[in-house]
Amino acid sequence: MSNATETPTRITIPVSGMTCAACQARVQRALTRQPGVADAAVNLMTNDATVAYDPSRTSPEALVDTIKSTGYGASLPMPGASAMAEQDARDAARAAELAELRRRVYVSLALGAIAMLLSMPLMTAYAHLGLEHMADPFMRWAMRVIDPPLRGALPWLYAIPATAISYALLAITGVVMGWAGRHFYAGAWAAFRHHSANMSTLIAVGTGAAFLYSAFATIAPGFFIARGVAPDVYYEAIILIIALVLLGNMLEARAKGQTSAALRALVTLQPRTARVLRGGTEQDVAIEEVRSGDQVIVRPGERVPVDGEVLAGASAVDESMLTGEWLPVTKEAGDSVVGGTLNQTGSFRFRATTLGSDSVLARIVKLMREAQGSKPPIQRLADRISAVFVPVVISIAIATFVAWFILDPGASFVRAMAAAISVLIIACPCAMGLAVPTAVMVATGRGAALGVLIKGGEALQRAGDVTTVVLDKTGTVTEGRPEVTDIVRAPSAAWRSDDDLLTLVASVERRSEHPLGTAIVSFAMGRGARFAEVREFEAVPGRGVKGVVEMEGEGAGAPTILVGNERLMRESGIDLSEISTEIARLSSQGKTPVLAAIDGRVAGAIAVADPIKATSREAVERLRRMGLDVVMLTGDLRATAEAVARQAGIEHVVAEVLPEAKVAEVKRLQESGQVVAMVGDGINDAPALAQADVGMAIGTGTDIAVEASDVTLMRDDLRAVADAIALSRRTMRTMKQNLFWALVYNVIGIPVAAGVLFPFFRVLLSPILASAAMALSSVSVVSNSLRLRRADFS
Repeated sequence: MSNATETPTRITIPVSGMTCAACQARVQRALTRQPGVADAAVNLMTNDATVAYDPSRTSPEALVDTIKSTGYGASLPMPGASAMAEQDARDAARAAELAELRRRVYVSLALGAIAMLLSMPLMTAYAHLGLEHMADPFMRWAMRVIDPPLRGALPWLYAIPATAISYALLAITGVVMGWAGRHFYAGAWAAFRHHSANMSTLIAVGTGAAFLYSAFATIAPGFFIARGVAPDVYYEAIILIIALVLLGNMLEARAKGQTSAALRALVTLQPRTARVLRGGTEQDVAIEEVRSGDQVIVRPGERVPVDGEVLAGASAVDESMLTGEWLPVTKEAGDSVVGGTLNQTGSFRFRATTLGSDSVLARIVKLMREAQGSKPPIQRLADRISAVFVPVVISIAIATFVAWFILDPGASFVRAMAAAISVLIIACPCAMGLAVPTAVMVATGRGAALGVLIKGGEALQRAGDVTTVVLDKTGTVTEGRPEVTDIVRAPSAAWRSDDDLLTLVASVERRSEHPLGTAIVSFAMGRGARFAEVREFEAVPGRGVKGVVEMEGEGAGAPTILVGNERLMRESGIDLSEISTEIARLSSQGKTPVLAAIDGRVAGAIAVADPIKATSREAVERLRRMGLDVVMLTGDLRATAEAVARQAGIEHVVAEVLPEAKVAEVKRLQESGQVVAMVGDGINDAPALAQADVGMAIGTGTDIAVEASDVTLMRDDLRAVADAIALSRRTMRTMKQNLFWALVYNVIGIPVAAGVLFPFFRVLLSPILASAAMALSSVSVVSNSLRLRRADFS
């Protein structure tokens, strides 16, 4: 099998013209049927299609042609553009769209108000003829409430001939339909040409039928009068329907902008310029002109422009955009810095390393965009419904018209048409198409703010189903670096201080490369120890080190120091009885005692341990309160593992396992019915991360572990695991709420619009009110998703 087949190429293609879930479903079906396409996710919120394909069987150009063949616009992504540039282009396009929608809404509403005023005298114009008068129910209410005071205030309006008013309304409606609502009719025609239907189809058919009827009543009123029916017109309803639908689209577009606020905030973190040292002088250059190896200067209060490594200077840097933690991180020579983070107290000079699309910030933006464009499994329900929704609604509208026309002869054509139009308008599946993607977008953005990067909608949903959390020990529960925790002196060496013992041991260990020795040397340096010269140094593999220490000062001497484990001491004939109790105590706490002997007698022990993170116990307690089982899985010795588990509050421990055994343990848990989240940070964790239902990698760990995971925790803090799972659970609740209300809205709204309540309560839904309800349903779904931005997961 080729590598292309094993790892499909992914591309995100901008798609234009989609207005509802039916549009989204049509494009996605066409893409998934394309040969060579492994997977396709079309997102109504972001207006793009993320496609995984085999480049040996298809191409980006072919995918674009496939989308165009469905009647929608598509284009290849900007070549060579960074994630930042793409986001800027998207924001500009969305701002332009919102501005245009705003103009259309304001003009349409104003003309709708004028049309409604003009319609008042028109609707009473034929009352004196004694004809059947079946006006729009909304307008009939307006006549009862608004007509009397309006007649008194504007008597001249009622003196205008009905024919003149009708033709004026015809002209105004034509302007609104041809300008403000033009895209509805263009979209409906494009869908018809491609043998499909969408939201535009429903609006175009409904308002188009009303317009043709009204135009005929305007041009030939005698036809209706001769048959005993008033030549009522629906111009004000058409205008207000278009205005209200556009208002819903405008509010929806504004809400979409809010859902991507986290992504936009990340993009704006990167400065547009950088202060670079070239030719011995400082120069401000565009961020695109910074080259790898350039020396960049950052002053207090400035953002770090690109990724790099500190060469000189020191400062505290706010990395909350990566980790979600407000506490600044100290940066000194040799430390790495990330573009977009905020320098606080000092200035420093660093060497630029990773630039453009390979930078940390760009990768995060790309990851978030892919996640927002992906679909959780729950979306399949909405897709299946949307695929057949519009044809079913059109069928119901036709049945409604026929039923009214046949079953209630007194209703005539007017009421039958009003009911059919109401069905078409109220059933627009906008809310259905927005129910899931809005929640995914807001959740991934909220996760990024918490330092939790979720790689897709599927991972987002699976995380909420987790029942067992498996934690690696080193670097996950613990700090991942050994530290000196205790210094114990033997009673016979009581004449020496802790610092004396530490200096002697560290002087010998300074020649060693063992991690325990490195930890002791680092600790001694932090205590200000002055190291002595060592001669006759010898490393004893698997046991320890020894040497003769040249002590300073008159009569200090040159003692022989032996440093290592119990086996080295026993083989060297050292009696450990003086500190045997202390050795047992330290070992029971998961600490490693490094024993020291001076001139053949035990002098004491220095305990080294990998301490648990300050927040690990709190995180474990929180996970258990959430009803999750917590298991620690480690290759370390059982005694050490159990000691760490006790400190962290973990009851279940699996120790002394190799990477293969970690995978086997995860499989065992899965076979027992558990949904497993694996949390780790090392290369040895990568197989288990990939095997788990949800792999969570500590972002400070290895790239391999991060690539193998579904969720990247940018915070070196296990509380982020609880945040990720809580976020998933809350998001799933929100998705289900959205889908429920979108479905219930149509299940209730369509029959009411069709007139099922009329025989019992004389209630009939006006097309105008139907359009307002349709707009409100979409806005309510988006607003419900936006609540995730303020959700507290602690």
